[in-house]
Amino acid sequence: MVKSSFSINLEYYALRCACAFINALPYPLAAFFARSAGWVMVRVFGFKRARTLGRIESVFPGISRRKALNIAVESLQNILLNAVEMMRAPSMTRKWMDRHVFEGLKYKEKLQSYADEGRGVVVMVPHSGNWYMAAWSMAKYGLPLFALAAHQRNPKFDAWMNRQYGDVEILYRDSRETMFQILEKLASGRVFAILPDLRVPKRDVEVDFLGGKANVSHSGAFFAVKSGCPIVVAQMYREKGKHIFNHIATLRPDTSCSDQKEEAVRLTKEVMRLLDDQVRRRPGCWFWYNKRWILEAPRR
Repeated sequence: MVKSSFSINLEYYALRCACAFINALPYPLAAFFARSAGWVMVRVFGFKRARTLGRIESVFPGISRRKALNIAVESLQNILLNAVEMMRAPSMTRKWMDRHVFEGLKYKEKLQSYADEGRGVVVMVPHSGNWYMAAWSMAKYGLPLFALAAHQRNPKFDAWMNRQYGDVEILYRDSRETMFQILEKLASGRVFAILPDLRVPKRDVEVDFLGGKANVSHSGAFFAVKSGCPIVVAQMYREKGKHIFNHIATLRPDTSCSDQKEEAVRLTKEVMRLLDDQVRRRPGCWFWYNKRWILEAPRR
């Protein structure tokens, strides 16, 4: 559906007004408002409460309603904090990263050591904590990082998002050249960041995830297999006002496997197994509000 010029401009000006307000506040105060809004939206106004609690309770059978509600509140607070940080992204300098991202430079050096092997790196980070911060901070510390994105329906939003991505190079999914560009960049030793915990509409790889079956893409792992590069599985979460990198595992493709797709499927299943464990450990950090619920069945 094509948006009218009126709705495009109205949405964009509303966004710019919100950005002006958020950027006028000190970061701690903006974060306080985000957390407060998340609490009020869930506990007072019941924002997406029935659907979200249903998802949480299906994953954690027997969980008390109070604990499930706490997870729902924390998850929405995290999303609103992500929105605050997205609006403030251009002002987040390397010094800001030093203060707010725990040992970010140390983690950058770890990823750089893999990139220095010369085949690139595929970094898989789920919708946990501020997943954008994983890319922003690594790029700010000088890691040659790129990622995929989809165009927004509002072209002014699209241009705004491009500015907010900052030092992260963005490739768009709708380009026929994208696959070749990804392989070329990996071959030059660059780092490809991808979100693996997304449901894809067409049948691809069925994995066990959060007590159900999820249909996810094997493409991230396939790029690693094709390039012969490692897959780094990591997670972002918030703790005491800081962003924490949790290095979960480093997986390497089996170069002796003759069927590259089969190897990509194996790696995809292993990635999702690792992420299942992390979501269960820190459920409040995960994105329970995703419209594309990962356990929804794909089209046949």
